[in-house]
Amino acid sequence: MKIFITVFVFCSFFHVINAQNLHFTLMAGVSNYQGDLQSKRFTFNQAHPVFGIGAMYELSDKLFIRAAASFATVSSDDKNGTLNKDRNLSFSSPITEAQLGLEYDIFSLYERSFTPYIFAGIAAFRFNPSAIDSAGNKVYLRQLSTEGQGFYLNRKLYDNKQIAIPFGGGIKMALSDDIRLKLEVGIRYLFTDYLDDVSTTYPDGALLLATKGPQAVSLSYRTDEIKPAFTFPSGAKRGNPSVKDLYYFTGLTISFRLAPGQGGGGGGKKAQYGCPVRVY
Repeated sequence: MKIFITVFVFCSFFHVINAQNLHFTLMAGVSNYQGDLQSKRFTFNQAHPVFGIGAMYELSDKLFIRAAASFATVSSDDKNGTLNKDRNLSFSSPITEAQLGLEYDIFSLYERSFTPYIFAGIAAFRFNPSAIDSAGNKVYLRQLSTEGQGFYLNRKLYDNKQIAIPFGGGIKMALSDDIRLKLEVGIRYLFTDYLDDVSTTYPDGALLLATKGPQAVSLSYRTDEIKPAFTFPSGAKRGNPSVKDLYYFTGLTISFRLAPGQGGGGGGKKAQYGCPVRVY
């Protein structure tokens, strides 16, 4: 994936510039999503672990370039909701993300022991929603065109590699001159409404059957699994396309300066910034 190559190039570039200002980061926390199967934000009853690895480079005592790769899962099930239990849809998707951005500390950690901070940037991510069918088998949904993507009403097959806008903030603490700990909440604004494979209306059931087969029909419309008398509702509302999906991470990140002893945290000696002069 090109974005991962970019991350590693930036990390190598930072190291060449000034290793004293480069921090290695490890993150662990929980991931969740908001979308057509879960309308409320910051509800953690369907959260999953998320892990990340990355680097930060100090442009100044308050401003950092950050690059990271994260690995997570998001999922939801109508059975756990309150508004659309009869719809009976569910999904789960892995998230592989690479991001590049800027982070700004409100206060300098060379003058104080903790500070609030904010961040924003750009990310590339990959997802692949799946569901468990009535026989207990895991089935990937994108290839089934559950809303007629690719053949119905000019709906295009959605790309499972997308761009996101990550932003958020948290609290950062200096544990020592070279080790920092932060608690962060980061939201990813998406440009797709198909993270959960649900967005618009049910397609024409007969056309879906002829184009994609019976498995696509059974996973597009699942109310009949709990109410057998109901039939495929061609054209009826399935999701809400006016609001894009999003996912978010909440977690702890610890960072380590790669060239220790050259700066201070919590009132220590201020690090030196800027590009070094090349010696010939």
